[in-house]
Amino acid sequence: MKLTPLHARFGMAVDDVDLRTVTQDHLYGAIREAFEKHSVLLFRGQQLDDAEHVRLARLFGPLENRDAMASGRDVDFEVSAVSNVLGEDQIADPESLHTLNLQGNMLWHTDSTFLPVPALVNLLTAKVLPSTGGETELASTRAAWADMPDAMKEPLKNAIIWHRLSHSRSKISDELARLSSMTQWPDRPWRSVWPNPVTGAEALFIASHAFAIEGMGLEEGQDLIERAIEFCTRPEFVYSHQWSVGDVLIWDERATLHRGQPWPYGEARTLKSICCSVTRDDGLDSVKIV
Repeated sequence: MKLTPLHARFGMAVDDVDLRTVTQDHLYGAIREAFEKHSVLLFRGQQLDDAEHVRLARLFGPLENRDAMASGRDVDFEVSAVSNVLGEDQIADPESLHTLNLQGNMLWHTDSTFLPVPALVNLLTAKVLPSTGGETELASTRAAWADMPDAMKEPLKNAIIWHRLSHSRSKISDELARLSSMTQWPDRPWRSVWPNPVTGAEALFIASHAFAIEGMGLEEGQDLIERAIEFCTRPEFVYSHQWSVGDVLIWDERATLHRGQPWPYGEARTLKSICCSVTRDDGLDSVKIV
C-alpha cells in the first residue's frame, strides 16, 4: 500500500488498494496497522455496494445495529444512509426534523458514545454529492490531548464523562431532542481518556453528546467539556475532506471528533455509513465504568 499524509499530525490517504479485494488474509492486517497508528484512512475511487461495504466492515468487528440494541432482539442489519433524500427521490424540507437531525451531525461529535457499547470505527462512503459544501471534518483528539495545557488537562485526566444523545440534539432543536429516538438511550458514562491498546497513545474521549463530568457541578462540567472540544478542534488538529463520489473514509472513533459541513439543502447528498462496535481487544475495559 502507498500511504500519503492527509495532515501533519494524523491521517493517511491509501493508494493502490481496491477495498473489494481486502480480506482477513489480504491487506486487512496492513490497513488495521495504519488505522491504529494514523486514526484516519482515505481510500479514493472505490466502488463499494452495500454488500461489499458490510463485508469490509465486518473485518473491523461487530456491526453496530442500533435497532437491535434498542429493541433487545435480533433485527436485520441495514447500511445507514446519511442523506436528505427520502423515499421516491424526494428531498427533505430544509426545516424538517429530518434535516435538523442531519444538522446535529454538524456539531463536533464522536459516534455512539450514548450507546451501551461505543463505536470503534466508522466506514463512510460518498454516493451522491451536492454542487458545493458537505465536507466532513475530522479532529485528532490524540494530537490535541498531547498538546493540551496542563491546567485544562489535569481535571480531565481521571474524569468520568456522561453522554446523552438528546443533549446534543437540544443544541439544534428542542422538538428534535424530545423525539423518542433521541430519548430512548439511558445516560451513559465513559472514562475520559482512551489509551490505544496497540500503540499506547492516549486520546481524549469526548463528544457533543457529553453533558456532565462526574463530581463537578453541571455548569462547571459543561464549561470544561466545551472548552476541551474547542481546544481539540483548533485548525492545527483538523483535516477537512472534500468528497468525491467513491471516496471511503475510515476513522478511529476512539481518537477523533468529526462533523459535517452545510450544503445547499435543496440538492441531494447521500453518504453510506457503517459503524462497528468496540470489543475488549479494542480497549473497551479502559473506558468502561464497571
